[in-house]
Amino acid sequence: MKKLSKRCLSLWGKKKVENGQPLWLPLVAHLTDTQKVINFLYNQWLSQGQQEFLTQNLTDEEIHKLIKFLGFTHDIGKATPAFQTKESYDRAQTLDNDLIENLIRNGFSKLDQLELSSRNMSPHNRAGEALLLEFQVPDTVAALIGGHHGKPETGSPSDDLTINTSNYYQSDQDETLKQPWKQVQRELFDYALVSSGYSDVSEIPTITQPEAVILEGLLITADWLASSEYTRNGRELFPLISLEQSWADLDMERRFTKAMHNWLLNGTWQPQKINKMTDPYQERWGFNARPVQKVATKAIGETIDPEMIIVEAPMGLGKTELALVAAEQLAYLCKEDGVFIGLPTQATSNAMFNRVDQWIEKLAEKQKENFPIKLMHSKAQFNKVYKQLPDAENVDTAGAVTINSWFSGKKSILTKFTVGTIDNLLSMALKQRHLFLKHLGFSGKVVIIDEVHAYDTYMSQYLLKAITWLGAYHVPLVILSATLPQEKRQELIKAYLGGKYGKKYKRNFKGPADWEKTQAYPLLSILDNGQLKQFSDFPGQSDQKQQKLQVTRLNLADEELIDHVLDKINGGGVAGIIVNTVKRAQALAKVLEQKGTKYFVLHSAFLAAERSKQEERLQQAIGKNAVRPKKLVVIGTQVLEQSLDIDFDVLYTDIAPMDLLLQRAGRLHRHNIKRPKLLATPQLFVMGINCLGDYGKANQSIYQQYLLLKTDYFLKNQITLPNDISDLVQKVYDAETDAEINGIQTYKADFDNYNDTKKNSAGDFQIGRPMKKSIHAWLDRKQGNVDKDEQKANAAVRDIQETIEVVLIKHTSQGDFLLDGRKLDAVPDYEIAEQVIRLPAALTTYPKETEQIINELENRTKPYHDNWNNSVWLNGTLVLPLDDKLSAKVGKWNIQYSKKLGLSYTREDDHE
Repeated sequence: MKKLSKRCLSLWGKKKVENGQPLWLPLVAHLTDTQKVINFLYNQWLSQGQQEFLTQNLTDEEIHKLIKFLGFTHDIGKATPAFQTKESYDRAQTLDNDLIENLIRNGFSKLDQLELSSRNMSPHNRAGEALLLEFQVPDTVAALIGGHHGKPETGSPSDDLTINTSNYYQSDQDETLKQPWKQVQRELFDYALVSSGYSDVSEIPTITQPEAVILEGLLITADWLASSEYTRNGRELFPLISLEQSWADLDMERRFTKAMHNWLLNGTWQPQKINKMTDPYQERWGFNARPVQKVATKAIGETIDPEMIIVEAPMGLGKTELALVAAEQLAYLCKEDGVFIGLPTQATSNAMFNRVDQWIEKLAEKQKENFPIKLMHSKAQFNKVYKQLPDAENVDTAGAVTINSWFSGKKSILTKFTVGTIDNLLSMALKQRHLFLKHLGFSGKVVIIDEVHAYDTYMSQYLLKAITWLGAYHVPLVILSATLPQEKRQELIKAYLGGKYGKKYKRNFKGPADWEKTQAYPLLSILDNGQLKQFSDFPGQSDQKQQKLQVTRLNLADEELIDHVLDKINGGGVAGIIVNTVKRAQALAKVLEQKGTKYFVLHSAFLAAERSKQEERLQQAIGKNAVRPKKLVVIGTQVLEQSLDIDFDVLYTDIAPMDLLLQRAGRLHRHNIKRPKLLATPQLFVMGINCLGDYGKANQSIYQQYLLLKTDYFLKNQITLPNDISDLVQKVYDAETDAEINGIQTYKADFDNYNDTKKNSAGDFQIGRPMKKSIHAWLDRKQGNVDKDEQKANAAVRDIQETIEVVLIKHTSQGDFLLDGRKLDAVPDYEIAEQVIRLPAALTTYPKETEQIINELENRTKPYHDNWNNSVWLNGTLVLPLDDKLSAKVGKWNIQYSKKLGLSYTREDDHE
């Protein structure tokens, strides 16, 4: 290969001063590093399924050439005077001058005299794309260079060469000054072609948008890795060199090999085919496969090209274990090497994480490799099991589950095994910078979505768009629900088919004649090679005992309600009370406090660390195989209806849409245990029904009145689980049953308007459908600040109001303390960070008032700022100091914290 000129080798790619020493890296060194890294990532880190996706339109040789070309040319825009005369980030003038002088010595004359008025108009990513277009590279490929900092150009920047010529060539007119730049740019481009295996630019292919998104994600990952100097523990990756050194002093192959050895700390999961002669459930969990599990595992094993598995089955049937076995099967069949499991809440994610961690540990032990895992939600650092996992850099033995700290922040989803809130998947459809990384991460995994019925109209729009893109990437999906409306099932299937096959799927699709209207339950739907198969015959399914629930509507004042509950458990037992608001949960708990009965409260308004402990205590008290208390009342909000494996002897619940109501009922007599004599028959008390159509302001502010009315109408005085689940859910969500209810038209019109509004609103900041065009404008019109603020991104895909997060401490004349009494200055930073809580949304309803509250909190944080400013745990944290009664005033709001009840609030003028 032709040697690069000294002029070309004098270009810098990175520079900085560290500990007083000036450092740099030749541009060609960084381009070579990135070329080697992206080639390595493609061959050694991408799943075989991802590789096959990228080679569906290109040969293996063509894709290898293309990725190497992208790796080398990604920063070709740095070979411009606009970049080479940039100040260093730390304004190290001596370093800047030394590098400029080196460039002048190598033929870039008068560079120290250059003044560019429009330098910022040609950032190096845009300049790189413009140069590649000038060299006749196809626009679908050149666009990746323009977008490699996370956001593609709106359109082709080819005219930037004409408009801002001096940014590229040092002068608009002087050919003597322009020529050296044209020479090095052409030299780098030709070197890129040859080193990638091309003999001419015409050999570079065009690519589709989905292919471009994955390649962009791979390029960003390669660039970030090749720009990482050291691991968190100080292992060498791609460090800069001293100014005295040059390209000639670098052993590029040794440098690359050492970096990859220090970076690749985990093994690659190699899924194995499930043995038909053994029971995978017995092997993994020590119990025999239940009928639905057995049929599902067999059916998945017989698929040709499995795409989507939807499991609709009762609560407590073992859908989680079914999904994990399915993940192994699908990973084997679809050649993936990772798994993502998405759940509605942090609480359900935590509960699932513990189970998945044990499953992965068995996989790791069996393969004698270490596998990485990531818990993906904003309070993951407070999960006890997650905190105890070892750093991959510190593990010398094989067969462990580890955390690889390089995969943090926006790189988190690139971890092969991930468990987290559904926001992570929904935000795959949200326009935001570096979205390519999310698509890259999800495209190599089996994706499991639990509790899919829990997502409202707004969230469902993001979910459907994400599923469309997963279909485009041929990602296998497992979707779990105990209570899935027919319409939602249809939407999920059609979204995937549309993503994978486009509109033409309708011509080739085949499914059972009644697939859109079937009310069979349990129901297994398998999308295989564009064809839908459904299974509703599960021999032996009666092994799950049918339960006849007595349903009673109850409309009592708080005091009377608590008396009713206590009377029910007078002879012993565990009563659950699930209400729709935190305020109602706290009000009932205050009444119960006066009665002297042991009680337990769980909702979102607890300190993060305390809530994790509450969830753990609850599982220990009334979870599977628990030693149950003689008498207990558990009061909670919707968190109790989702995925927590807990069991009540009797249940009281506020009215909710039928599918959610049945989810709550699934916590009633869930386990096969001995019951108190008076509670041997499961009893469900439904509260909040004033009359048909009137469910109170609080309930109607949370759930649509139309759904509550239909639930109320079709809810019988006795229901049989699981037999009645599908029938009841379909009656509520099927518009054809509206005719049975007089006067429902107004409620239906309001419901339709609400849904239309939410659908339109959800579309404002969504990416489009997969297309064959370039990625230009793909992320245009994104919502502000979602790139840098996880809370804003989560709020954007959930349609929830942003709230303020604070650390609660107790501030008295004796000093500063945690709420548990420990002195603040004696507690590690990470434990202080655990005292975090979100202030109620009511405090941030109005922008002006929100701004005033933030300013007030910032002032209260100032005394702690100096100590916390350099803390990775506490930097940027807001503090809300409470007095010795654990109360405070913020703006016009009175805040009170109770270890038993959580955070409560009142507005000053509420008392006037």
